Amino acid sequence: MTIANAAAKTMTQTWQTLCTRADLVPYSGVAAWVETPEGPAQVAIFYLPGHAQELYAIDHHDPFSNANVIARGIVGDLKGQPVVASPIYKQHFRLEDGLCLEDESVTLRTWKVSFKGDEVWIEA
Repeated sequence: MTIANAAAKTMTQTWQTLCTRADLVPYSGVAAWVETPEGPAQVAIFYLPGHAQELYAIDHHDPFSNANVIARGIVGDLKGQPVVASPIYKQHFRLEDGLCLEDESVTLRTWKVSFKGDEVWIEA
């Protein structure tokens, strides 16, 4: 085992800076890379200003189309829950927990994300 592999196996989730508030688009998504214990991952960050929870981070990868497109989806509300519709086949994913509303056997990974001043921080 190399030193890098040993370090990767001992990594735990930590908070890290992702971007700034100015990088976000209200009521829309942006894609970003985040370092995780398993290696780099693409996340989709959604900013809903004025809502009780303003920031969400879910997997950018759409398992139905096998493409990294979730950040380009349409943000909306279904039954009082904020969702994003995949831009390819239009499945809806709840931003809170990543659950696909059309196929509950599919869930996108979610991350804790928050503002610290004007910086966006993610736990990964």
